[in-house]
Amino acid sequence: MMAIAVAIETLAGTERYTKSVLAWAPEIAQHDFGPRGALMGYDFHLGSGPPRLIEINTNAGGAFLNAVGARAQLACCDAVQPFISVSDASTFDRAVVAMFEAEWQRQRSTLRPSTIAIIDDEPEAQYLYPEFLLAKRLFQASGIEAMVTDPSELTLIDGKLIARGREIDLVYNRLVDFSLSEPTHAVLREAYLANAVVLTPNPRNHAVLAHKQNLTILSDSALLESWGISPSILKALSSIPRTVSVTLGNSSELWANRKRLFFKPTSGHGGKAVYRGDKLTRSVWEEILQADYIAQELVAPGERQILLDGTAQTLKTDVRLYTYNGMMLLAAARLYRGQTTNFRTAGGGFAPVFFI
Repeated sequence: MMAIAVAIETLAGTERYTKSVLAWAPEIAQHDFGPRGALMGYDFHLGSGPPRLIEINTNAGGAFLNAVGARAQLACCDAVQPFISVSDASTFDRAVVAMFEAEWQRQRSTLRPSTIAIIDDEPEAQYLYPEFLLAKRLFQASGIEAMVTDPSELTLIDGKLIARGREIDLVYNRLVDFSLSEPTHAVLREAYLANAVVLTPNPRNHAVLAHKQNLTILSDSALLESWGISPSILKALSSIPRTVSVTLGNSSELWANRKRLFFKPTSGHGGKAVYRGDKLTRSVWEEILQADYIAQELVAPGERQILLDGTAQTLKTDVRLYTYNGMMLLAAARLYRGQTTNFRTAGGGFAPVFFI
């Protein structure tokens, strides 16, 4: 799995790939201030063959909660500990602080930021708000002032980004407005473009690594081979399910083969407006054709059994690697029922992943 993530980020550093993906990116993504993107998320389905990458995410949620969960699992399961060869939960905190320091240093000349703001729309109403508090606590424990705030609290004064009377050096960005185009994010957008704040992950990180249309290139082995991409990278990327853009030109073929496909909006997030092809109706298909979608080869998720109220239950599962700059910070799983991952399944949700 890490070989696939590293191959993607290596390819993302090439001029030809960057030029290609920025062609469909918003104007704001053309600016490169240096940061690589904190807490990348690579999501995999594991079956009988090699791992299959199904999604790439910037500002991937859940890492701080999963680190706590993994440590709790280790603390209560002494019988398991002798078999665990790697526990990233034990080094997670130090690695995260070092990651944000590195992001800062890629754009600024000093050692570390003084103040970090964790920003999302109405953060206290967000499902993962508890992990914002965990992140805040971690920053503060390492000697960095931190706050959790809504973008409406931001002002730009004399070239400085201010919130609650304090200058913000770095923003840990949890917004899903990846281009900062919404009116409520205008101040943050202005500060970012003026180089008044270090923003991570930022619009360029999303455009280069996580825009869903990028999968049409990453999974096109013939195109990449014509670019002269090395065999080792091509081999790693071969585990990405073939993905194409949905167009009027290929709509008939895609509809005919829909049962073998999964359809996702190019600008979507959190599993919203995604459809398994075998569940599609004609009316939904017409809506897809009017929007920007990709069609991805359907890859069945893995399955794990759990005990729920004393009864064995089989749940679908995927595995997410949280990474930074080609290094793994943590691995976690999500257990669920339904078309996509969710946190509504009884007995489902996040689960720790250990390497034995």
